[in-house]
Amino acid sequence: MNFEAVNDTIYPVVLCDSSHRVLVDCGYMGSLPKIEEALRENDIAPECITHIILTHHDHDHVGAAAAFKKKYPGVTVMASAIEAAYISGAAKSLRLEQAEQLQKSLPPEQQAFGEAFCSLLRRIEPVKIDCLLNAGDVLPFCGGCQVLATPGHTPGHISLYIPQLETIIPGDAMALINGKPVIANPQFTLDVEKAAASFERLMSLKARKIICYHGGPLNIN
Repeated sequence: MNFEAVNDTIYPVVLCDSSHRVLVDCGYMGSLPKIEEALRENDIAPECITHIILTHHDHDHVGAAAAFKKKYPGVTVMASAIEAAYISGAAKSLRLEQAEQLQKSLPPEQQAFGEAFCSLLRRIEPVKIDCLLNAGDVLPFCGGCQVLATPGHTPGHISLYIPQLETIIPGDAMALINGKPVIANPQFTLDVEKAAASFERLMSLKARKIICYHGGPLNIN
């Protein structure tokens, strides 16, 4: 599914099988109504979502997770063991640390924008992680959903691979720009070398579809 949030179209994914409805990534703060609308447009009742998988702790991926959990408390929230500390508020967001450091060197005309971004990151509502994910885990969704460690954009970033569907859900380990898969937002990537290695690993997998959070689906012949 897709919807526009903050003038940016994003592509959260819902994995559906006979027993599960799994939302992968959860949009910006304040976007819960749009998530609910997009789910219903795809004939999925929001209250039927069984799990939320968060690929990493950036605000555009976790922003609505706390609101979703409050409204639908039966949902199980999942993330990697590394990212869980940042998502739950147990550790300071690395993205906020990066933004605060950058703020010190911004020219005067960009100071207001930089401070607004820092303020936005500070307002992200933490959410408890119910289930920690590790690289190599195979989740019981859609015939087997493999958890892949794809660090670089953030240290504990994960991607998902569903062999039965020959589909990759890369989070921000990959983006689609003008129909071409690329490393997502290199300027915000915390470790570019690791991000490049993660990108190459994803590209090496047997897949017929890659669904990028930024850019949408890519069908591979």
